Amino acid sequence: MMSDVTPEVGYRGATACVAAGITYRQLDYWARTDLISPSIKSAAGSGSQRLYSFRDIIVLKIVKRLLDTGVSLQNIRIAVEHLRKRGVADLESMTLMSDGVSIYECNSPDEIIDLLQGGQGVFGIAINKVWNEVEGSLANLQGESGTDGSIITSSNDELALRRKRKGA
Repeated sequence: MMSDVTPEVGYRGATACVAAGITYRQLDYWARTDLISPSIKSAAGSGSQRLYSFRDIIVLKIVKRLLDTGVSLQNIRIAVEHLRKRGVADLESMTLMSDGVSIYECNSPDEIIDLLQGGQGVFGIAINKVWNEVEGSLANLQGESGTDGSIITSSNDELALRRKRKGA
């Protein structure tokens, strides 16, 4: 009879390095300083092998990309620790953004969290989304002429004229 529990696949350091695009020296340093510890099997003395999970390798690659964009290892360490404390399990649905200094977690177009400011929430405004909302709202409303105050129906307003020009 087969067990319902499948053992998690582990990857040795050299394999993790190739997959993440980092050097073994970086991997070793990050493991020794607890930036990213292998979750399958830690080193247990000289000659023992660390085993990294798929998720560990994803985090290694993220750290590498953040370093490549100029974010300091100190700031990356703070962000990784913040995510660890929050217990973020589903990395696949998350987007991380950086301006080269700070690191932001984005879970939706309306929610962005600054990971270096203790999870301080910030907000973003997607202009295209606002544009489309306003455009949809104004489609059935009347406007007023700025020169003589006359009522303008939606077919003659600026928005309608823009639509006509785009279609032409």
